[in-house]
This record gives sequence, C-alpha cells and structure tokens, in this order.
Amino acid sequence: MTHPPLVFSPEVAQARDTGRAIVALESTIITHGMPWPQNLDTATTVEDEVRAAGAVPATIAVMAGAIHIGLEPAQLRALAQSTDAMKLSRADLAACLAQGRTGATTVAATMICAALASIDVFATGGIGGVHRGAEASFDISADLHELARTPVTVVAAGAKAILDLPKTLEVLETLGVPVIAFGQDALPAFWSRDSGLKAPLRMDSAAQIAQSHRMRAVLGLGGGQLVANPIPLGDEIARTTLEPLIARATDEARAQGIAAKDVTPFLLDRIVTLTEGRSLKANIALVRNNARLAGAVARELAAMR
Repeated sequence: MTHPPLVFSPEVAQARDTGRAIVALESTIITHGMPWPQNLDTATTVEDEVRAAGAVPATIAVMAGAIHIGLEPAQLRALAQSTDAMKLSRADLAACLAQGRTGATTVAATMICAALASIDVFATGGIGGVHRGAEASFDISADLHELARTPVTVVAAGAKAILDLPKTLEVLETLGVPVIAFGQDALPAFWSRDSGLKAPLRMDSAAQIAQSHRMRAVLGLGGGQLVANPIPLGDEIARTTLEPLIARATDEARAQGIAAKDVTPFLLDRIVTLTEGRSLKANIALVRNNARLAGAVARELAAMR
C-alpha cells in the first residue's frame, strides 16, 4: 500500500471535483460524546448547519480498513448505534485500520485524516487539553500536539471546561499554536462564553481567519490554528454554576480509578446528570454554532483558491 486508504462519500467527492468548500467533522462526539438517539440527531443537524453555511460536511470515521471522508446516512446511523467503536487518536489510527475495525476519530485523528484529504477546516465541540491534576497523572491530550503539527484550522468552543484551562492555554502557547477568540477578547470555556482568561488573539470575521490560515501556509509555518468560538449567549451555562459540578465529577472519577481515554466521556456524562440535561443542550448548541462558523471560513478559503 502506497496511498492512504481514503474513501470519499459521493457528496464529498463531488465537492472536491468542483472546488466547493468542505468542513471536516469528528465522530467521537457520535460514539462517545452523546447517548442514542441524540447522537444521531446532533450529527445530522450539524451536517445540515454546514450545508446551510454554504459548505459540504465530511464526517470522518474508520470502517472496514478505510478512512471514510463523509458518511452516507446508513453509515452514520450504524456508527451512532455502535457499542464497540475504538476512540482513535494519533497513536491508534493505523492499528484500527490494519485490524479492519470500526473507529471514531477524536480531534487529533480527525485533523490527520482531514489533512490527508486536503480539507483545511474542521468543526468540533471542544478540544482536549491538560487534565486537572496533570502534574501527577501527566494526562495531556494529543489534540494539543496535533494542533502544533497538522495544518488544519479547528473551530471549537475552546477547550472542554472539565480541563485545566490555564495550563492548556500555556501548552498551546509553548507549542506555537495560534489561539484566536472569535468576536471577543475572552477565551471561551466550552459551555460558558468566558473562561476568565484572555485569548492571545482576536478575530472578528471568517475572512480574517481564512487569511490567517493561508498566510501560515505562505510562511511555511507548520501546524494549524485554534478558533475559539463562544457558545451563543442564550445557550451558555455560567462558569460559576459549572465549576463546583466539574470539581465534584472530577473527584468521583479519581475515586473510581477512571483514567486515560475513559476520563472525558465519564466527566461529560456526569455533568449531563448534574446539570439535569442542560449541558447536553448547551453542547448541541455550541457544536451547531461552530459548524456555521467553520462553513463560513471554508467558503472564504475556497473563494481564495
């Protein structure tokens, strides 16, 4: 084998042939981020948001030894109902393909696959980062290093609020990753618009973000850029409300010995319970919002080409 095993959906293949804007979408939000049937409903809705923004959605997953760039409705439904999909990052993407297993892509793996497919823009909910207590556990997401090495613009609502956000921002700065708050000076915190931290950069239009992406390529700068897009005002949950709940869920995870890739799904699930479902509704709202902005950025980049 000399070429990556990429399979394009008919919609994505046509978009590539005609030069239309394409937005990559991850699949762990489907398999590990939300329960059935909200996961399928959300995945379908997010794809529709990308289309409404004038771009073509490319949900990425591994199936039967191939990287699928764009999923047909039946494939999306099967993935949403899967109970044994691997959660793929850089370390296990190749192994999943070699074994012919089903795998859902995290931020890191989605970036890798998007770059292989020449897709410049990727929309997600929130990136991974430095976990609370990382000074003892060394639990730091591969997403951060992927942002430093793979040239994809990632539109997210910041890093997930369950993380140590100051340390996450510090690592991104050390790795040379541009962190751009969209339309505000404050760094968003996933379910909340304001993390209490100031973002290193601010941009107020999709055109500026696209121009920055293009300029990085012209300068030969490796890696991507993180666009931190605040959740819509009416959908946010205040940081002061969430912080004690996150602390409680983190203590529970530690007490139960939950570690590595199991930590984030556990914490997100517990926050859904502790907020009586408010966090799930907020999560859906922010992903849709990110899809709209990513579609606009991808459209600007397509126009430049």
